[in-house]
Amino acid sequence: MNILQSIVVAVVEGLTEFIPVSSTGHMIITEKLLGIPDDDFTKMFTVAIQLGAILAVVVLYHKKFFQFHNLSFYIKLIVGVIPAIILGFLFSEKIDNLLESTTTVAVSLLLGGLVLLFIDKLFNNPTINNEKETSYINAFVIGIWQCLAMVPGVSRSAASIIGGMQQKLTRSAAAEFSFFLAVPTMLSATGYKLLKYYKDHQGFNTSELGLLAIGNVVAFIVAMIAIRFFIGFLKKYGFRVWGVYRIIVGVALLLLIRFGYLAK
Repeated sequence: MNILQSIVVAVVEGLTEFIPVSSTGHMIITEKLLGIPDDDFTKMFTVAIQLGAILAVVVLYHKKFFQFHNLSFYIKLIVGVIPAIILGFLFSEKIDNLLESTTTVAVSLLLGGLVLLFIDKLFNNPTINNEKETSYINAFVIGIWQCLAMVPGVSRSAASIIGGMQQKLTRSAAAEFSFFLAVPTMLSATGYKLLKYYKDHQGFNTSELGLLAIGNVVAFIVAMIAIRFFIGFLKKYGFRVWGVYRIIVGVALLLLIRFGYLAK
């Protein structure tokens, strides 16, 4: 991976992290189109730069994140991230193998798109309007839903937002809680990936550190813009448009795989 490739992948990450289309899936597709090899660094980079995008949430919602008197907020995030930490640790190698599969991404995008076409009608009687009304049980169940995104192409934001709506949160409340939950989730995932790579390869070289720094900074900047857009768009239009997008992309990828333009 070179600097230009890292910037392109990071832009894709920043644009797609907070919309329900799967940032990991889009990065995998982008990496294959750019001819980036499926090596250990690429797999680690794909996870690690998501932290840059996630930190945009901390900046934009800093008043919420740094209200230390509101301990229940932090406890809810801890409760919500527990399922991902446990399953991520148990199935780390299998998840890494899935990161190589374009077919998995394509099928997940397609099936997830079909779900998004009907999700607004399925969960249309919300009773929870914000994080303060969200219980610890709600947070834990949303965390379980979020684990579906360990399959590339599912979308962490889609899974956790749908989980929130299933738990009676409004669309906007579910989206915001999904953003909040992303912070400890990606901190844990990135920390684990960095530590594992460091141990397996006896450290990082200068080039790798540079690519990680560039990727995270670019993802952070792009995500700052994307978050504002998504909340407003979601309130106005719901999920249907993203469902259509996912179906189109999923079908296109399956055709490209079928005719040999993309590796399986």
